[in-house]
Amino acid sequence: MQVSSLNEVKIYSLSAGRSLPEWLSDRKKRALQKKDVDIRRRIELIQDFEMPTVSTKIKVSRDGQYIMAVGTYKPRIRCYDTYQLSQKFERCLDSEVVTFEILSDDYSKIVFLQCDRYVEFHSQHGHYYRTRIPKFGRDFSYHYPSCDLYFVGASSEVYRLNLEQGRFLNSLQTEASENNVCDINPVHYLFATGTAEGKVECWDPRTRSRVGLLDCALSSVTADTE
Repeated sequence: MQVSSLNEVKIYSLSAGRSLPEWLSDRKKRALQKKDVDIRRRIELIQDFEMPTVSTKIKVSRDGQYIMAVGTYKPRIRCYDTYQLSQKFERCLDSEVVTFEILSDDYSKIVFLQCDRYVEFHSQHGHYYRTRIPKFGRDFSYHYPSCDLYFVGASSEVYRLNLEQGRFLNSLQTEASENNVCDINPVHYLFATGTAEGKVECWDPRTRSRVGLLDCALSSVTADTE
């Protein structure tokens, strides 16, 4: 792709520029990129990289090959292959996706949290299983050492679903009225949840006990505000 500038306006020519042959191996492509500056600076476009109406979430697999995007309307998921620069597949869903997580290195294991309290699991061939959590969910995180899914939402409880045993475990009871977001630290695997009261609670998944509490909104609370 050639780039030119006219009056400080960049113009991209999609039809010009050098391209690599399809039959080259990945090793030879990387070798050419190191030697040739033009090839290294080229821009590759993914075909049909769009949603019919709106896209709400987008994530990249850990191996870097696949891009997963969910959107509406109708609720759907699209998978794009960055090696082939094209759409790999599209699946329609029963309800809108609040958030999702790619559990595997590729696209073979995906979990969707939907707006109607359903948790839907997809494998490489398509829909695999679905279950329901007691309250409406807003976010979830996956704890790899224990195979636990942690769900937070319109409840003070953090629901735990163990994928190895295939059943719900005892919930974590927070001090919050509701929990909006959660995450797990990839270094020490502490589980943290952000509450509606502006606090961050940290839990140790090994002992299932709270190890820290940070009040992030204390300075903004006055007598005249909620």
